[in-house]
Amino acid sequence: MSLDPVALQVMLGALRAACDEMGVVLIRSAHSANIKEREDASTALFDPDGQLVMQAEHIPVHLGAMPSAVAAVLGESHSPGDAWILNDPFAGGTHLPDITVVSPVFTADGEILGFAASRAHHADVGSPEPGSMPAGSRTLRDEGVVIPPTRLSRAGTLDRGLLAQVTGQMRHPRQREADLRAQLAANRTGGERLRALAERMGPEALRAGMAETLDYAERRTRAGLSEIEDGERSAVDVLEAAEGDLELRVRATVNGDELELDFSESAGMHAGNLNCPLAVTLSACYFALRVLADPDTPASAGAFRPLTVIAPSGSLLNARPPAAVAAGNVETSSRVADLVLGAFGRALGQGTMNNLTLGNDAFTYYETLGGGQGACPDADGPGAVHVAMSNTMNTPIEALELEFPLRAVEYAIRRGSGGEGRFRGGDGVAREVEALEEMRFSLITERRRHAPAGANGGKPGARGRNLVNAQELPSKASGTLAAGDRLRIETPGGGGHGSR
Repeated sequence: MSLDPVALQVMLGALRAACDEMGVVLIRSAHSANIKEREDASTALFDPDGQLVMQAEHIPVHLGAMPSAVAAVLGESHSPGDAWILNDPFAGGTHLPDITVVSPVFTADGEILGFAASRAHHADVGSPEPGSMPAGSRTLRDEGVVIPPTRLSRAGTLDRGLLAQVTGQMRHPRQREADLRAQLAANRTGGERLRALAERMGPEALRAGMAETLDYAERRTRAGLSEIEDGERSAVDVLEAAEGDLELRVRATVNGDELELDFSESAGMHAGNLNCPLAVTLSACYFALRVLADPDTPASAGAFRPLTVIAPSGSLLNARPPAAVAAGNVETSSRVADLVLGAFGRALGQGTMNNLTLGNDAFTYYETLGGGQGACPDADGPGAVHVAMSNTMNTPIEALELEFPLRAVEYAIRRGSGGEGRFRGGDGVAREVEALEEMRFSLITERRRHAPAGANGGKPGARGRNLVNAQELPSKASGTLAAGDRLRIETPGGGGHGSR
C-alpha cells in the first residue's frame, strides 16, 4: 500500500504538528525555568520499529540521539498506558540531566502504532555540584543519579514509589516530579494525535505513510549529497581540556550519494567529562549532514541512511562506562559538528553552549548562552543566537531576577566580535550577573583559547571570556560566589567568510 503525494504531505504535516503540540504541552506544563523559559526540551514520534519518523524543531543534540533511547526499550514488553524513563548515557541517554520518557502508542484494538518520546534537561539530578553540570567530574557517578531504562508507568498506573525514589535523590524533588509529569503529558498528547491519525487514515495506511516518509527523506538526502563533489576531505580541531588541548580529526569521504565520516584518529577517552557516548557523536554528525545535504529534508531516520560514522569504541567520541560525559553532550557535540562543517569549507560558529550553572541548597539555575554563527558564502552570520547543537532560548532577565537570587548587571550584544570578511561572522553576547547570596558556580565552555575559524580567507571570530569580579577564568571552572560577586560571560563570535 502506498500514499499519493498529496496524502503523504498531509500526513507529514499532521505528524509535524503532533510533535510541535507535544513540545508546547511539555514547555507550558513544566515548572523549572530551564524548561518553561529556556525550552530545553525536545519531542519526537517513532514507528513500531523504533525508527524516528518526525520531530519538532527543538534541540539537535537531543533529537539525533533520541533513537538510542527508544532502541533501549524497544525489545521490552509493552502495553497501552506504559511509559519508560532513562538517562543512562550508555543505555540510550546523552548526559544525566537529560531525562527521557518513552511511551508506546497503541490503537483501540491494542495494535502498536509507534512510540512518543520526550527529552528534557532537568535543573538538577543529584550531583554534588548544584545543577549537576560539574566542570571537574571524573566518572559518571560524579554527575548525578543514573537511571537505566525503567518502567515508570504500567497500563496507565504511575509507579509513585519509583518516581519518589528517583526524584528524592535530586535537589527540589517536587519540581523534578512536576517536570517529569509534564513529559508524561507531552507523550500522552503525541499518542492521542497518532491514534487520531490512524483512525482517520487507517493503521495500515499510517504505517505505509511512515515508511514512505523515511524513504522520501533518504531520497532527498542522497540527492543533496550527489551535488557535492566526490572525494576525501579532512579537518582538525581541538577541545580545551583543563590539562591541555584534545585533538579531534575527521576524514570525510563523499562517494556518489553517500558520506562516510571517520574519526579514528581522534583522541582517546578523556579523564574528565568531555567524553561522548556514541549516540551524541551520531547526533552531531546527523546535524552536519542535514546542513550539508538538504536542511529542509524531514528530520527522520531515513535522512541518515546515506551516512556511515566510524568512531572506535573506547575513544573520546565513543566512550565506555563509567566515563564522565557532562561536557561531551554539550561541548564535544558542538565540536564534532564544527569539525564536519569545517571539512567542507564552512566558517565556524561559536562552537560552544557556554554552560553556566549556579546554585545552593535553595535553588539551581542552568543557562546556555548564544553567540555568533559563522558567515555563509553569500550572507553575514546571525549574531546572539544558539548555534549548531543547541537551539534553546535564553532565560529572560525578568524571570531570572524573579525566581533566583541573582541580579542582571548587563546583557548585550558583543559588538565587533564576529570575524571580518567579505561576509562577517555573527557577534557574541555579554551576560553579567551579580550573586545576591552565597552560591556555587560551574562553567563548561569552549573557544576561550582557540577562536572559531573563518573560511575562504575570512577572519576568525573573537574568543570567549569568563570572568569573576573582572578576573579571567579558564574555559572549565567552578567555585563559590559570595553575595555581591559578579560573574561575566562573553561568548565567541562566528568566523567570517571570504576576503574583503
